[in-house]
Amino acid sequence: MTKAFLIKYAEIGIKGKNRHYFEDRLVHHIVRSLRDVEGRFEVTKEYGRIYVFPQGDFDYNGVLEALQCVFGISGICPVGVIEDMDFENLKEETVRFMKETYPDETPRTFKVNARRSNRKYPKDSMQLNADLGEAILYACPWLKVNVHEPDILLTVEVRASIYLYAEEIPGPGGMPVGSNGSAMLLLSGGIDSPVAGYMVSKRGVQLDAVYFHAPPYTSERAKQKVVDLAKQVSKYSGQIRLHIVNFTDIQLEIYEKCPHEELTIIMRRYMMRIAEMFAERDGSKGLITGESIGQVASQTIDSLVCTNAVCTLPVFRPLIGFDKQDIVTLAEKIGTYETSILPFEDCCTIFVAKHPVTHPILEIIERSEKKLGDKIEEMVQEAVSGAETVVVDGV
Repeated sequence: MTKAFLIKYAEIGIKGKNRHYFEDRLVHHIVRSLRDVEGRFEVTKEYGRIYVFPQGDFDYNGVLEALQCVFGISGICPVGVIEDMDFENLKEETVRFMKETYPDETPRTFKVNARRSNRKYPKDSMQLNADLGEAILYACPWLKVNVHEPDILLTVEVRASIYLYAEEIPGPGGMPVGSNGSAMLLLSGGIDSPVAGYMVSKRGVQLDAVYFHAPPYTSERAKQKVVDLAKQVSKYSGQIRLHIVNFTDIQLEIYEKCPHEELTIIMRRYMMRIAEMFAERDGSKGLITGESIGQVASQTIDSLVCTNAVCTLPVFRPLIGFDKQDIVTLAEKIGTYETSILPFEDCCTIFVAKHPVTHPILEIIERSEKKLGDKIEEMVQEAVSGAETVVVDGV
C-alpha cells in the first residue's frame, strides 16, 4: 500500500463542460504549492478526483501546510492506495490502514463506506461494507460499528486502484487563482487591505498590488512591512507584482493647496487614480480596497461616493460589512495580523487631518482639486513612471 493525498473540491464540481479548465488551474497551483516542500510529487487528475502521489520520502506536515493554502481545495484526504485488488489482500491492507491510522487502540465507533466505481470488481458496495467491517471488528476489538454517527468513517473507493481514507482535513475552499481574471489591490501596512486581497483572491482572482510610500515621512521598514504582507498574501494568491509608488510630492502638494479637512478624501482619490493607471497597464479588471463602512472618516458612504467618482473600473470592497473584530480574526487566520500591527507608519496615517470631513460633497471636493492645477498631473505621471516594481511569491 502506497501513501497519497486525495484532493477534494466543491464549486468546481458544478462547472459542467468548463470543469476541466478549473481542474487544470487547480492542478497548476497544487504543483506550485509543493515546489519547496521536501520530496518529489506527481499530481494526477481523474474524473472528479485529483491525487498527489509522493515519490519516495517526503515531508507529510509540509504537504498539508502547502495544500491548505491552495484556493479551490475543499478537503485533503491522506489515502492508502492498493494496487493488488485481490479481496483477501484488500482485507489485510484495510486492517493495516486502520491500525496505522489509529494506533492508540482507544475505543471508537466506525463505519465502512464503500464506493465501487469499477463495475468489474466482484463485490458490490454493500458486500464490501459488510465484509470489510467484519474484518476490522475481528482484528481491532476496541472498535465498534455505528452506522449513524461513527467516530471514524472509513471510505473505500474502488476504481482502477483501491483508495482508503478516514480523515478529511479542511482546505481553504474558493476557486483556483487565475480562473476569474485579475485585479489591483491597494495594499497598505494596515490590517484590512491584506485580508481584502485574500478574500477576492479566494474567488479565483489573480492579484497585483500598489503601495504608496512617502519617504522620508515613512521609513524603509514601513516599506518592507508591506512587502512582507504581500508575501504572506501570495502564499494563497500566487505571485504578486507589487508597485511601490513614491507619493510624497503629491501628498505635500495636496497638503499645501487643499483644505485640511479634505486631505484624506483628496489623497485617497489620487491613490485610486494611480492604482487604476497600473490596473489598466497590467490588464487588471478591477480595484480592491480594504474599506469597511464607517470604520474611519474616509469610509463613510458619502466618502466612498467621492472616492468612486474618479474610477472607471469596478472597485471591490469585500470587507464592506465587516466590523473590526471580524477583520482581525481573518488576519490572524491567514497570518498577516502580527505583521500588520508592527509600529511602522504608512503615508495615510502621517498626513491625516485633525478633523476630517465625514460627509464630503463631490462638487466641493472637485472644486478643491482644481486648486492643484496641471502640476499635479505631472506629479502623477512621474510617480507612475518612477514606481519600483517588486515581484513577491510566498511559496
